[in-house]
This record gives sequence, C-alpha cells and structure tokens, in this order.
Amino acid sequence: MKDLYDVQQLLKSFGIFVYVGKRMWDIELIALELDHLHDSQVIDDQTFVTAKMILAREHRKEEQREKRK
Repeated sequence: MKDLYDVQQLLKSFGIFVYVGKRMWDIELIALELDHLHDSQVIDDQTFVTAKMILAREHRKEEQREKRK
C-alpha cells in the first residue's frame, strides 16, 4: 500500500465502501473502519500499521490544504 486509494481498495475487498463527500471525513471514517477490522482480527498488524500511517499522512495533507483556504 502506498496511498489512500490503496487503503480504500483494502476496505473494498471486505465490502466496505466509504464516501461521505468531504475528503477529511472520508479519511477519518476509513480509520474507524480499519480499527474495527483490526479489532476483529480480520487484518494483520503490519497491514493495519501501514494503512494507519498512510491515513495519518493524508490527514495531515488535508489539514494543510484546509488551512490555506
């Protein structure tokens, strides 16, 4: 996994589709869904950590984008 799209594809493989309409909210909801998958032991620790790191990076980018507005 390298970017948000890859994390979305991971969720999609479990039948989870996230689209709220605002990128920041999508990222936050994806993070919650990942937490649920990990807590249920559906995804392994390495996949979970990688995906959460990607989401953290994307969240920071989105915060910076919103500050510029």
